[in-house]
Amino acid sequence: MELERLAAAVRPAQIANAAPVDVADLAYDSRAVTPGSLFFCVRGARVDGHELAPQAVEAGATALVVERPLELPVPQLVVTSAREAMAPAAVAFFGDPSAELAVVAVTGTNGKTTTAFLLHAILDAAGRRPALLTNIERRVGGEPRPTGLNTPEAIDLQRLFREMLGAGDASCVMEATSIASAQGRLDGTRFAVLAFTNLTQDHLDFHGTMEEYFAAKRALFDQTEQAVINVGDEWGRRLARELPGAVTFTPDDDLGEIGLRLRGAFNRANAAGAIATARALGIDDQAIRAGIESVSGVPGRFESVEAGQPFAVIVDYAHTPDSLANVLRAARTVDDGRVIVVFGAGGDRDRDKRPLMGRAAAELADRAIVTTDNPRSEDPAAIAAEVAEGALEVIVDRREAIATALADAGPGDVVVIAGKGADTEMELDGRSIPFDDRVVARELLT
Repeated sequence: MELERLAAAVRPAQIANAAPVDVADLAYDSRAVTPGSLFFCVRGARVDGHELAPQAVEAGATALVVERPLELPVPQLVVTSAREAMAPAAVAFFGDPSAELAVVAVTGTNGKTTTAFLLHAILDAAGRRPALLTNIERRVGGEPRPTGLNTPEAIDLQRLFREMLGAGDASCVMEATSIASAQGRLDGTRFAVLAFTNLTQDHLDFHGTMEEYFAAKRALFDQTEQAVINVGDEWGRRLARELPGAVTFTPDDDLGEIGLRLRGAFNRANAAGAIATARALGIDDQAIRAGIESVSGVPGRFESVEAGQPFAVIVDYAHTPDSLANVLRAARTVDDGRVIVVFGAGGDRDRDKRPLMGRAAAELADRAIVTTDNPRSEDPAAIAAEVAEGALEVIVDRREAIATALADAGPGDVVVIAGKGADTEMELDGRSIPFDDRVVARELLT
């Protein structure tokens, strides 16, 4: 594509070193630059893309998107934000793929992944040839792809949409996150239907306030043909008032004759949302039932670990006060013994939710063990202390904490290992080390 056409989409304040060049690809990572790329000098938390521009040009970039002109001999589109310029450029470069692909998105704090899995199964049963884009699984043309961000960067997202169409997909079910919305990753994406699950405290390290968190979600609904909203949630009721044409549902909607195989009241809410969304797409109840009943589980979401033990072991992604409370209530219905929970809170994230998680565990579990959960750059012991508030047991080593819980469990008890779900790595001091709660639990049980 001619750079001139991409400039029309990006609308730069100026073009430095203007010259007619063709663009063969888009890139924001200097390691991904190929000859003919347009390189976006995005400023990240640790690295400023402007510092990597010489490396990008050396690798073959024929033009740059910059926030300040650089002393480099290639055309440069000067914009206010290189990150925000990626979405309009990607939509133009990849031919506006969401105009052809029916994108069905799920947004909210909790339940996005499970609702997406249920919707994918429904669309598949209805013959809608769906792709899938979640934080634990991606499928393009029925084939698995490596996972990454819940909602990919704009260039990766539009590229994936185009690849989905090329692979024969007619629709895509995806998670749409608030951070992606605030960073403009979803700008230009057209949603056939956008579903709202709920809004509870999370990501305030990024958004600052619940109002800003809500605003990031709310902005996405300007891009959808049809909104589907959970009005059992207070923020959902507010959203429905602002969007009078929305389809609404409540977590306790009657599922009729559908045999939901996922346990827990929160999964009934996820199923209710999936049903309402599918109906908004015009899918008949027979396909909805077939799709939902085909889903026996979602990786890392209330997932059982079985190794012949006389008690239940459940691994779940719950990492917010609300989701942890929901999982612990659901655990009570699994058997009639004690509920033992091992959990923690992530580092470099919303600190205010840490004691709230500790209080939920103290109230709803018989034994609560606070441990390490993706500390990132923070001290794991300090995080655990904030969660525990001096009132809960702390075992910083996650493997030891899990081992302690399993050793204490007896017949009829339920051990919940929360926070990581299907994650297979632990983020610690700039490193990713292998750690899968399901694998560790199975090893300790055998």
